[in-house]
Amino acid sequence: MSHRVTLLPGDGIGPEVTAAMKMCVEAAGVKIDWEVCEAGETSIAKYGKPLTNEVLDSIRRNKTAIKGPITTPVGKGFRSVNVQLRQSLDLFACVRPCLYYEGTKTPIKNVNLMIFRENTEDLYAGIEFDLNTPEVTRLRTLINEMSLKKIKEDSAISIKPISVSASKRIVKFAFEWAVHMGRKKVTAVHKANIMKFSDGLFLRCAQEVAQAYADKVEFSDCIVDNMCMQLVQHTHLYDCLVLPNLYGDIVSDLCAGLIGGLGIAPGANYGDDIALFEPVHGSAPKYAGKNKVNPTATILSAVWMLHHLKEEAAATRLDNAVRAVLKEGKDVTYDLKADRNDPSAVGTMQMAEAICKKM
Repeated sequence: MSHRVTLLPGDGIGPEVTAAMKMCVEAAGVKIDWEVCEAGETSIAKYGKPLTNEVLDSIRRNKTAIKGPITTPVGKGFRSVNVQLRQSLDLFACVRPCLYYEGTKTPIKNVNLMIFRENTEDLYAGIEFDLNTPEVTRLRTLINEMSLKKIKEDSAISIKPISVSASKRIVKFAFEWAVHMGRKKVTAVHKANIMKFSDGLFLRCAQEVAQAYADKVEFSDCIVDNMCMQLVQHTHLYDCLVLPNLYGDIVSDLCAGLIGGLGIAPGANYGDDIALFEPVHGSAPKYAGKNKVNPTATILSAVWMLHHLKEEAAATRLDNAVRAVLKEGKDVTYDLKADRNDPSAVGTMQMAEAICKKM
């Protein structure tokens, strides 16, 4: 059986890591009809904008997509294509597995965490008003009329919407996943002690949804700053974490640090009938075209894609092959060596070839 999948190679190192991924998927024995689309800087050069309707239509049509990293300008330029994809396609659940692979440089062994991040609202909703604009002046005036706490004139403003519907949806998704995967505990992460209305709403929704699963999955909650400390000191106490958008992004990077870095951190985004898979790391443009970077995160994202496509045997073969190469530690990129200057480090495609040979 052949699957039709939208492929967005991305920017910077994206084309290299996605080429490595394609090689490994083929070696796993799965036939994919790739529909290649451009987004990000390459799309701007060709079409004048970073994300076209044609890309969105391709993903809607194929229902499954995988992408390389896409550059997001810092503090200026176009808004994140990653965020636009999630919002345009209503990919409300960002799932980031943080799993230990023997052979990686990790401060803690046997990490086994699943991060469930709400993807559509919170501060990442992109509702912002820039400094010295008529819009920010109007909004500041309105808020200052309604609130005892005043906003300074030299302020930019971002809005943090948290809704009942989105909160319950992501928490239910986390619990359903936990039940399906045989996991034991879901922890809601928040800052409800300070943001009593927005994060307080998220926590109340989580508590309400948790009641329906009380006989199957344990529930707890934790304030986000304390959660960061607990994950470093007592990682083994946690299983599945469910978080609003911003905290989910930050905490998932912290958890990636516990398993050896973003180079081995896969990601997936799910809607009601569409799934988009991607590595968590960025586009690293300074390494573009050098056949140097670690392809593991993109390859492991393809493992989760294969699970989604019900290609379970192939997903297991590919995951085991990655594990074997990482454990052996011979044919791995520089960042996976004990010494980053180790001359025995291999390139992106050579590591992918080593993974293929293990299947």
